Amino acid sequence: MANNNIKLLAPDVHRGLAELVSKRLGLPLTDCALKRDPTGEVSFSIGESVRDQDIYIITQIGSGIVNDRVLELLIMINASKTASARRITAIIPNFPYARQDRKDKSRAPITAKLMADMLTTAGCDHVITMDLHASQIQGFFDVPVDNLYAEPSVVRYIKENVNFEEAIIISPDAGGAKRAASLADRLDLNFALIHKERARANEVSRMVLVGDVSDKICIIVDDMADTCGTLAKAAEILLENRAKSVIAIVTHGVLSGNAVKNINNSKLDRVVCTNTVPFEEKMKDCPKLAVIDVSGVLAEAIRRLHNGESISYLFKHYPL
Repeated sequence: MANNNIKLLAPDVHRGLAELVSKRLGLPLTDCALKRDPTGEVSFSIGESVRDQDIYIITQIGSGIVNDRVLELLIMINASKTASARRITAIIPNFPYARQDRKDKSRAPITAKLMADMLTTAGCDHVITMDLHASQIQGFFDVPVDNLYAEPSVVRYIKENVNFEEAIIISPDAGGAKRAASLADRLDLNFALIHKERARANEVSRMVLVGDVSDKICIIVDDMADTCGTLAKAAEILLENRAKSVIAIVTHGVLSGNAVKNINNSKLDRVVCTNTVPFEEKMKDCPKLAVIDVSGVLAEAIRRLHNGESISYLFKHYPL
């Protein structure tokens, strides 16, 4: 009878998170080779048998060459399928194209749905992600999706690294009010809201604070930091309203464009991101960046999924 062992796979770049998950589970990363020929085409091979095994492909997709990382993931999934794997789970903490989840103008694509279709067609049986930009993306899939939350990890970080009794939780926009309120309730804190009006995408023209932040440590929470223009302007607004200091905590530190420059020139004391997105190189140029490790959450999710246990425990609790 087959043993149905766990096999962990990762691409040849941005393997940091996969290696941390591997260490926590006490399992080695499966030997595989991903090569690119001079034309840019990708070839992939698995160096050992995965027949009737549980495959978990861990990939970090951030700013830069997103489309290449997506295609590599699809090829790895399809290779596992044709190698007769029993079940293939794609672990994509930062789901690509998550912001293109609706048709917001004429003749616009719903690319998040296309991503779901491609993953399923390639042979993916299950998807694990974290803090989806829009929860309804789960409905685009015909296979199970587990959307984990960074909130327990964030709560732990705040309790260990911030004098949170003097803090207040800030949502940088109306859309994040539910996230901020949930975190504030967990920490028994008040929360405030910044209303922003955008001139165009990624550019904020006007921001208005709703709430009192006087003599408080402001903790801005968001699901994604892109160019960090919003965070920088939010910090200015909060300090103008007599805040003591400002910290930003985001799940996905995409940090594209002038993000590092914007952070360094901002009045933010710290920008804390989880390691769902690889940004180790950017930390060298930005002393204000800090990391929350979520490998423990992903490792526990893999263990529970493999053993047929409930994953919902991880929605509110940090794994021991």
